[in-house]
Amino acid sequence: MTASDTLKLVLLSSLWGLSFIFMRVASPEFGAVPVVMIRMGVGALLLLPLLASLHYLRQVRDNIGRLALLGFVNHVVPFSLLALATTQLEAGFTSLINATTPIFTALIGAAWFATPIRRRQYLGLALAFVGVYVLSADRLDFQLGGDGWYILAILGATFCYGIAGNYSKTHLGHLPVRVLAAGSCSMSGLMLLAPGILMWPQQAVSIEAWGSALAMAVLSTTLAFLLFFSLLASAGATAASTVTFLVPVSALLWGYLLLDETLGLRTLVGMAITLAGTAVATGMLSPGRDKATRPLPR
Repeated sequence: MTASDTLKLVLLSSLWGLSFIFMRVASPEFGAVPVVMIRMGVGALLLLPLLASLHYLRQVRDNIGRLALLGFVNHVVPFSLLALATTQLEAGFTSLINATTPIFTALIGAAWFATPIRRRQYLGLALAFVGVYVLSADRLDFQLGGDGWYILAILGATFCYGIAGNYSKTHLGHLPVRVLAAGSCSMSGLMLLAPGILMWPQQAVSIEAWGSALAMAVLSTTLAFLLFFSLLASAGATAASTVTFLVPVSALLWGYLLLDETLGLRTLVGMAITLAGTAVATGMLSPGRDKATRPLPR
């Protein structure tokens, strides 16, 4: 990568890492669904100019059902689950569990999309799950209000991402990334409009929560997607895929700096094991790694 590409990658990982900080601040006041409605609604309005061409609009029209399904499994459900998790869990911790997305992508691809799992990937899968256990073993409390339910919500989000990644590759791989992003965001915003209004908080929402929700829409959605398009075009899918490993590091640092979240030894060890396992499973640590596929915008 060029110096410019490296800068884009670092900035992109920072913006997506910040999304967990913004959720942590906004979700407890707005609630999970309304804050995601704001994110996707504002993001869709800002991304629609990317489709200002009859060619792109026809592609959206011809694939509207598939884009709606992608929006549901890649935005509506996982974003809502992550927002729910951040009402209770730290932003950095949430981002670390979310980093297991490539693991679920591999497992779902093998189970439902006839994508083979190679021998080296089994080691990576096992390492990643060990890392998740190290991270969460002391927090798996499934009593009412316990952290265990919120950890399951994060894993549910990564499961959805795994479905979305395989579905997009199989059924929407012919579409430009801008059509995938702007089209699925628009469909997501429409789907969230009614439930978001019905679940709108009764009490007044603070300026900090409003600022975080809008910043997540503008910075962690619109600007991040534009950076993602630019990086994909200039550096390729392999470079773009490395953002998976930088986002949780970014979220941990932002959580430490902005929210005074702690970085204990268990967290650091669990992060190292989880990211190492993910890197092996996706081929990032293998000399003979497979050709990378483009990651979906988050």
